[in-house]
Amino acid sequence: MENSYDSYKSTATSSVLSTVMRKVYVRMFLALVVTAFTALYVASSPALLTTILGSRAIFFGLMIAELAVVFVLSGMLHKLSTATATLLFYLYAILNGVVFSSIFVVYELGSIAYTFFITAGVFGAMSVYGLVTKNDMTRFGRYCVMALFGLIIATVVNIFVASSTLDWIISFVGVALFIGLTAWDTQKIKNAAYEVEPSQMGKLATIGALSLYLDFINLFLYLLRFFGRSND
Repeated sequence: MENSYDSYKSTATSSVLSTVMRKVYVRMFLALVVTAFTALYVASSPALLTTILGSRAIFFGLMIAELAVVFVLSGMLHKLSTATATLLFYLYAILNGVVFSSIFVVYELGSIAYTFFITAGVFGAMSVYGLVTKNDMTRFGRYCVMALFGLIIATVVNIFVASSTLDWIISFVGVALFIGLTAWDTQKIKNAAYEVEPSQMGKLATIGALSLYLDFINLFLYLLRFFGRSND
């Protein structure tokens, strides 16, 4: 009887994990689609593009709105319904698309698509690693978070210094960092799925999708610095 119960428990746990991860990847994929089509739509409208890129107030207002959505999702998730959390996630994807419309002005469409597929391959491999590895990545993840703060500080400093050498270093570190964060975030979602209550599965899927979405977007942007071809 005990072996039968253990087998049942293991099967039930695997089923929950499968359900959560499926929801995570579906929501993340849809968010990427929303971001891509929003960016393409804005980039194809000279009037919209001029309005957004030509006004610092609007551009920085959009970035502040993005940060606000992330803070609400991360800090108030337990107070939000699953539907509200999901809607906020897709609102963030739309805002990101509006902001990222500028990359279609800077880079050739072919190089953007090429970089996207490279990102998808690297992201997929690291996410699978995070899902199947038996190694505890907690300590590694903490180092990644500390490195992320360092990367942000270096990026801000380089805005004023404008060093091309530092920019390349930041780009290399950024790629490596978000490759590592992809694996760690995937493992965090997996571990959370083992303990989540059925009523909270939707919220876990949304916050998990947001984490991996951010990893993908940042990895894509850093890789674009290497593979993107300028329109000039």
